[in-house]
Amino acid sequence: MATDLADKFPRYTDFDPAVPVWCVTPGTGRTFHRFFDTSPFSPSGRYMALTRLPFEDRVPGPGDVAEVVLVDLETGDERVVANTRGWDTQLGAQAQWGTDDSQLFYNDLAAPWRPFCVCLDPRSGERMELDGTVYMLSPDAQWAASPCLLRTAITQAGYGVLAPADRVPLNHGAASDDGLYITHTATGKRRLLISFAEILELATPQLQPTDLTGGAFYGFHVKWNPKGDRLMFVVRWQPDHDQPLKPNLITLKTDGSEVHVAMPADVWARGGHHPDWCPDGEHVMMNLKLDGETLRFVQARYDGTDLRTMTDAVLGSGHPTLHPNGRHIVTDAYPKEPVSFGDGTTPIRLVDIESGQETTLARIRTVPPFAGPKHELRVDPHPAWDTRFRRIAFNACPDGTRRVFVADLSALLDT
Repeated sequence: MATDLADKFPRYTDFDPAVPVWCVTPGTGRTFHRFFDTSPFSPSGRYMALTRLPFEDRVPGPGDVAEVVLVDLETGDERVVANTRGWDTQLGAQAQWGTDDSQLFYNDLAAPWRPFCVCLDPRSGERMELDGTVYMLSPDAQWAASPCLLRTAITQAGYGVLAPADRVPLNHGAASDDGLYITHTATGKRRLLISFAEILELATPQLQPTDLTGGAFYGFHVKWNPKGDRLMFVVRWQPDHDQPLKPNLITLKTDGSEVHVAMPADVWARGGHHPDWCPDGEHVMMNLKLDGETLRFVQARYDGTDLRTMTDAVLGSGHPTLHPNGRHIVTDAYPKEPVSFGDGTTPIRLVDIESGQETTLARIRTVPPFAGPKHELRVDPHPAWDTRFRRIAFNACPDGTRRVFVADLSALLDT
């Protein structure tokens, strides 16, 4: 379903965008979509699922209530479909869609500080509570994968769910009772798919570090590949002392077997961020300084082999995803990355890896008035494709409050 946004939403025209761009949350603001690896657009293309913060001028705390918001792209209406305490400032309540418009998944929090996932039919209001949480749904929506969301903010503020410090479990070394969890969405039953102890034992090559004194492994980003037969899991080593994190990217089959280290900590340490699956489900991509100096888009097989640069013509940045045509990367940039403009505005980029050409789709302010003491309230655009791979959604704050924008890339993709 392709909806015409022109007569429902205001056009964004600052800095002369290369493609049509609309603000689809022109009202209250404080609103953002989840991440760059799931689509906020519903399967039909009619709706968008978003999170609205209760405020933006201070850091939230345990018990603060956010809203799950539905935008109707056909009518222009915006309505709150749920309240939630199971959220944080970067990925919100992890709102994402199942197989059709009757399945909207998001996280909430029950007493005593127990996070769980909700499957809501936003039209009827019917809801089902699951035992586990959602970080990302499988492509068939039968499984929700997640790290422990109570522990996530231990390694980075702004992620997971907000809970009192004394309610956050701490790990030691490679824990046998924490790791990657999956929840069956039909029954709501959760289980630990693989623990950090098992990852350490099974991973090929060996997980880094191997000396487990003075720190612990924690889970971070979890992503299903497009085929639904493998998962990637960012496993972070958090030292007890003030030392840098050591992230590893592992991949595994959905039964917990074939555990591979696709990006070991010593290679990641050259300078890199934000891995994602390629459309073939066999390769992963990310930003990485392979030479230790210049950030590029790189890819490797799920087992870490064939690590190579995707193009030397442009710099890497932000949160990159590869279009199913295998040719176009869409990404954003952090304000301090070289491709940004130095004035609080950042580019939404389209990179053609065959020709080496890039287009600045839009230039827009992403630096908020208050970013928080740990940058937990920064605004990352997180450009994400719609289900037809013709439009993208992204976050920005050109007037000081979070808003969601939609850009139509059809004309560029057809050339």
